[in-house]
Amino acid sequence: MSQDLLTALAPSVEELRVRKPHGEKALRWFELGLVLAVAFAGALFNSIFLLQTGSRSAVPTGNSRWVWMMVEESVALLLLGYVLLRRGKRIADLGLRWSFGEVVRGILVAVTGYVVYSAGAMLVYLVQRALLRGAAHPVFGRQVFGHASWMMLAAMLLNPFFEELIVRAFLMTEVRELTGSATAAVFLSWAVQTSYHLYYGWAGALGLGFLFLTFSVYYAKTRRATPVIVAHGLFDLLALLQLR
Repeated sequence: MSQDLLTALAPSVEELRVRKPHGEKALRWFELGLVLAVAFAGALFNSIFLLQTGSRSAVPTGNSRWVWMMVEESVALLLLGYVLLRRGKRIADLGLRWSFGEVVRGILVAVTGYVVYSAGAMLVYLVQRALLRGAAHPVFGRQVFGHASWMMLAAMLLNPFFEELIVRAFLMTEVRELTGSATAAVFLSWAVQTSYHLYYGWAGALGLGFLFLTFSVYYAKTRRATPVIVAHGLFDLLALLQLR
């Protein structure tokens, strides 16, 4: 084979420069989808099942449920850590930093989120009642989670890190960098998180969506993950106290 033919078949430097960014971008989309699937596919299917059937008899109860939940969330966080490590990054690069100021910001985000959530949930309730022309029947936490336990407390301590690092910090960072759109990042984060809370019913999930939207907008503006983790943790603690 002649040298001229080898030269013709070999890609040019310019072609390689074009191929590498496109290949890396496709890989990043794949890794984002993989992390989201491992983290939330089970919860999403379970939510859709409960939404369609209304039956919670198949929902596992007892401490085994919370142990399994922690195993699933730990695996998803480990996968996230691996993906970041492959890129030479750390979880801290997603905005996870601890200080007294970050905790204070988290409390302020929680207060703001509570106000927005209360107003949004009331709006959803009024619209639902108008459309149904009668009283709506909300789904309460006890119907979904049963009675609180110490194992549930352990799961609730892990859950804010799991959700906010993946569906907020990682998803929004990736979408924003891949599309150049903060709006798309906010919308996708809100949509994914709201979807796997459909076990509260459409009205309950959309009401919670106002809280998730608050967290997403805050992260889009600040790139701080710690305050939204703190705020999420405070809401989980409040839910746990209500169950007890």
